[in-house]
Amino acid sequence: VIPPPVIHIERYNEDSISFTLKMNTNIKVSGYVVNIYWTFDTHRQEKRTLIIEGEKSLQKVANLTAHTPYEISVWARTELGDSPLSFARVVTSGTRPVSPSLKAKAINQTAVECNWTGPRNVVYGIFYATSFLELYRSPHNTTTTSHNVTVIVSRDEQYLFLV
Repeated sequence: VIPPPVIHIERYNEDSISFTLKMNTNIKVSGYVVNIYWTFDTHRQEKRTLIIEGEKSLQKVANLTAHTPYEISVWARTELGDSPLSFARVVTSGTRPVSPSLKAKAINQTAVECNWTGPRNVVYGIFYATSFLELYRSPHNTTTTSHNVTVIVSRDEQYLFLV
């Protein structure tokens, strides 16, 4: 029987989490698959996947958001197959940034200019869809470090925007 890996949170701050991975077995580990999940504005679950080769154990995940709950799930790839999943949860420290104030204005039938307020030197995600269900499940999206972006949309559709 392959045991699940052990996840130990070493440290965290407002924009990163450091953790170690370990297997309590003599089975040779060829790597790990790590998924980091968080919920964006209660509408959209985000995920980042790390593929770690070998038995390398110390990992640092950066560019995270302050005061946000993150869930880490890990499984090990071994010579006998994949291990069961392990989970760890952590809330980053600091103060969560204020949600940006978004204004969307149609330029023409296929272009929408989006402008928002918020801190500088961060990455913004712009999500848009024709329904709340699509906005939650599979929105169109783009990222930028500026405070405005022009989004190309299909004509004769109404869109919901989230930044």
